[in-house]
Amino acid sequence: MEEIGIVIVGGGIAGLATSLALHRKGIKSVVLERAEKVRSEGAGIGTLTNGWRALDQLGVSHRLRLTSNLIRKARTMLIENGKKREFVLNIEDEARCIRRNDLVEALADALPEETIRFGSQIVSIEEDETTSFPVVHLTNGNTIKAKVLIGCDGANSVVSDYLRLSPKKAFACRAVRGFTNYPNGHGFPQELLRMKTGNVLVGRLPLTDNLVFWFVVHMQDNHHNGTDQESIANVTLKWVDKLSEDWQEMVQKCDVESLTITHLRYRSPWEIMFRKFRRGTVTVAGDAMHVMGPFLGQGGSAALEDAVVLARCLAKKVGPDHGEDCSMKNIEEAIDEYVEKRRMRLVGLSTQTYLTGRSLQTQSNVVRLMFIVLLVVLFGRDQIRHTKYDCGRL
Repeated sequence: MEEIGIVIVGGGIAGLATSLALHRKGIKSVVLERAEKVRSEGAGIGTLTNGWRALDQLGVSHRLRLTSNLIRKARTMLIENGKKREFVLNIEDEARCIRRNDLVEALADALPEETIRFGSQIVSIEEDETTSFPVVHLTNGNTIKAKVLIGCDGANSVVSDYLRLSPKKAFACRAVRGFTNYPNGHGFPQELLRMKTGNVLVGRLPLTDNLVFWFVVHMQDNHHNGTDQESIANVTLKWVDKLSEDWQEMVQKCDVESLTITHLRYRSPWEIMFRKFRRGTVTVAGDAMHVMGPFLGQGGSAALEDAVVLARCLAKKVGPDHGEDCSMKNIEEAIDEYVEKRRMRLVGLSTQTYLTGRSLQTQSNVVRLMFIVLLVVLFGRDQIRHTKYDCGRL
């Protein structure tokens, strides 16, 4: 049995960011990633001011700023019964859309060699009878005993199952995401545009003068089961067939290999409020902890915040070498501090995301008004206050 100080499960945004944050604090970790290389799903990550503050702490922000242009405003259009309502919000702080690939590669490249172990998929976790530290069993037959186990393994997290967290709930909608490249320039303004008409919500975010990230969310169509790229492209074209030509063209000319389809899920705000996100020296971060809908565009940035806060809390109690003085009590205290520092921030984000998603889903003007009133009561008139959050220094 191999013994490792800190083991992180999952080599996505949360896992790599957590490992890098620990590395910046002089603490070694090992990342177990089930894929054979850094994952490259085609998706854009809307990154707002709070996300860039975290990326500044991780030391990769400069590289990523070179890959995308600033977003100057957010525009939302609601089209109902032939009537159009439009809401425009000027963005004074930093907002950009970056490719998930660029973000993951920047994080991975900043890590020491051999930090990431590819082809390492965990099948179960148990508690060591002698030390009470977690023991991880892999599909290749290897076994690892860790002093700290951090689950960054997404919405289908094995680690969150070990923590006995409730299964994530599902929104009654599916989302397709993709990229479209315009060799001669797309001509779209540097803005986030979201448009809701009928059961379809579409969004568009330019990265550069030639590249656009877009998404299509269908509020009712839960029958699509195909996962191949052509099948996803066909169902998306069906969803946008009543929209204007520029939206249809964007889907028709997209990079088919970039397409992903997702059944949107979330962890309820009340579960984040009351659940215990630690069992022994095991905890979670990123989607494994707080998967939320894309309606605020905060999933990726919240994971980056988790990484900075968790590394800072562990560094206080564990130290750079996590040697013999790294007691279970110290680790548990560090994780408890991390959970409590993140709890109310995540309750706020998940509540605002949930209410925003429900207001977009409903067909009833009365119900929509109720959700909007709740949003104003809970979060005030400044509905983008969440973007100004600062997770602090490492």
